[in-house]
Amino acid sequence: MDARALDEGHLGRAHTRVEGPDKVTGRALYSSDRVGPETATAHAALVTSTIARGRITGFDLEAAGRVPGLLGIFTHRDFAGAVAPVKHLMAGGFANSSHRPLDSEAIAYAGQIVALVVAETQEAAAAAAGAVRVAYAAEPAAGGFDAPGAETVRLADLKPHHEDIARGDAEAALHTAAVRIEARYETPVQHHNPIELFTTRAAWDGDRLTVHEPTRYVGAVQHGLAAQLGLDPAQVRVVAGLIGGHFGSKFALSQHTALVALAAKRLGRPVSLVPSRRQCFTIANYRPESRHRIRLGADRTGRFTALAHEADTVTSRFDPFVMEGAEVTASLYACPNIRTEERAVRVDRNTPGPMRAPPEVPFLFALESAVDEMAAALGMDPIELRRLNDTAVDPVSGKPFSTRPLMACFDAGAKAFGWSRRAPRPGSMRDGPWRVGLGCATSVRPVKIAAATMRVRLGPDGSAEVACAHHEIGNGITTLLAMGAADGLGVTVERVTVRLGDTDLPAAGISGGSSTTTSLMNALALGCGQIRETLAQAATGQGGRLAGHDPGRLRLADGRLVAPDGAGIALAEAVGPAGVETVAAFVPEGGDHETALAGLRQGHIGLSLGGGGKAVSWGFGAQFAEIHVHAETGEIRVARLTGAFAAGRILNPLTARSQLTGGMIWGLGSALLEETVLDGAAYRNPDLAEYLVPTAADAPEVEALLVPDPDDRVDALGLKGLGELGIIGVNAAIANAVHHATGRRIRSLPIRLEDVA
Repeated sequence: MDARALDEGHLGRAHTRVEGPDKVTGRALYSSDRVGPETATAHAALVTSTIARGRITGFDLEAAGRVPGLLGIFTHRDFAGAVAPVKHLMAGGFANSSHRPLDSEAIAYAGQIVALVVAETQEAAAAAAGAVRVAYAAEPAAGGFDAPGAETVRLADLKPHHEDIARGDAEAALHTAAVRIEARYETPVQHHNPIELFTTRAAWDGDRLTVHEPTRYVGAVQHGLAAQLGLDPAQVRVVAGLIGGHFGSKFALSQHTALVALAAKRLGRPVSLVPSRRQCFTIANYRPESRHRIRLGADRTGRFTALAHEADTVTSRFDPFVMEGAEVTASLYACPNIRTEERAVRVDRNTPGPMRAPPEVPFLFALESAVDEMAAALGMDPIELRRLNDTAVDPVSGKPFSTRPLMACFDAGAKAFGWSRRAPRPGSMRDGPWRVGLGCATSVRPVKIAAATMRVRLGPDGSAEVACAHHEIGNGITTLLAMGAADGLGVTVERVTVRLGDTDLPAAGISGGSSTTTSLMNALALGCGQIRETLAQAATGQGGRLAGHDPGRLRLADGRLVAPDGAGIALAEAVGPAGVETVAAFVPEGGDHETALAGLRQGHIGLSLGGGGKAVSWGFGAQFAEIHVHAETGEIRVARLTGAFAAGRILNPLTARSQLTGGMIWGLGSALLEETVLDGAAYRNPDLAEYLVPTAADAPEVEALLVPDPDDRVDALGLKGLGELGIIGVNAAIANAVHHATGRRIRSLPIRLEDVA
């Protein structure tokens, strides 16, 4: 299977999900559905802290102890010292947080786990947990940017690999610029809220531990748990079957996983934890709030002469996790003078983490809003300003983009959206009592790719199996692998079995960075190619039925190994009674093969940029929004969203459009609805009643266009990944549309009625 063959079979064509029937009929099993042959599973519930900082002074467990079916209540008095420390995944470790609950009486943040309650039923565990009383000695806590005690540090001092960008003399160029924009932008705390909660089931068989957990990195959980519990990684099996959404959460090794495993060990039976929705706001990660100062300079024609982007992002006291984003904003447009500075603000809250398009959603909201402000100041059309400052070369590194179809996206999107009807003057478009606004913004996402290993097997009956430890998070990778194996091995999709999400399978990395398709499909192509080569060499060798034919021109099709002249042999004869199997190892171009595979098998994150270092490879998009604002009430309605996206070769247009439109609706939520409200250092709306997300009634007409983007430099198959493109830039497009409708420039999200009324 090579790039030329991709569009000749199943790949490149729309195909429904192969796992779809199981999901819609309820046959699909998720982690908390799993039951084993072991002793009946016990059920756990959490008790979490009600203060943000201080220490525990005592417990009252009397009422909890009277709950029928109670099996145990575990606190720091039971588990202190039982869990060894491991580092954060982004700091070379395995965990989504290095903090260890139940290790001491110290409280580091509101919602910290302070007890694990286990009972015969989930209801009994929840009742007993609700009856636990905890006494605290509270201390002052810093909850956010402006709180006393919040510590601001340069990101370059916190993360050794980070470098702020300095090209040319941005300060001097800003001082002499003919037109200058200076503005501050803010984005709020946001939480993922996947439908499937952050569950864990742990079962021991002697000294071997099996964990079922919806994680997006089984390798990190396996190796992290082994380090925490003093086990060999071979003693730990982690299974993550179908995952009911994560989009950045379910990041790596969770804080509660080792606690559930310890409880199962002490009780001598499997233990399952299904936390509450409210608890998921603090036992998992979130998108932290951010602040941005953008200064943009241009000459009278609109060419950018200077860009300065300063950003502050919140993180915890105990982890150096901050998602850098200025490297994208600095490289987006042609500009000779660039300066960035990123800072972390350390507060008394749990560690944040990736949330779909982690840095691009907040950072591009700031830049794309500022670009729109510059267009208004120059009296230019916002698309034409972007066209004027488009660039084929990254202004920071000087490397060429492998492809740069940004303006092709704007042209396709503008035509479909009807941008030409936009009246330039803000507030001039009306529809009865509604003020109409049209806005646009850029969507970009650097391509990431990782090492992966995969087992591919072809049987004599025309069946095939693809097996890999990677994860099906709902993005459709199961379907893509089945389609790719069908094309590469000449069988039908229905005869392909795909096995994923199990550390017993060949190792693969994290499901993140829109790298799943780019990594796994390249590994699959290698595996299918190795099988074809093995069969061709055997068939054309001495005594082979196809001796004399060029082995490089043989192909698998319709259950036969076929030569160009039509000669061939049946698949059963070609593969023999045992079939043929290979384990393929894919490493991105430019990576050190042994180092990449060693890191992969040891559970360390190994994402790298696409393009092999020779070029800058990004996915591109253009977002368009039409909003209506009621002239009297200020009610904001999003009437239409149109996005045009170029992300290399598209393998399944059906699932691709599904991901993109879903991301665009989530971007609507980012612009108008989503905000976790802080009260001091505690979250005050940790549920789906008060944490607002888009519903069917909020979703407008949404259209996602796929713009051709052939790229033979990014990787062998021309794949870029597109999972995160759909959400990026939507918040800015809506904010820019609000300005066009009302003349009001809203620089802080989410935009609410009171901002425009």
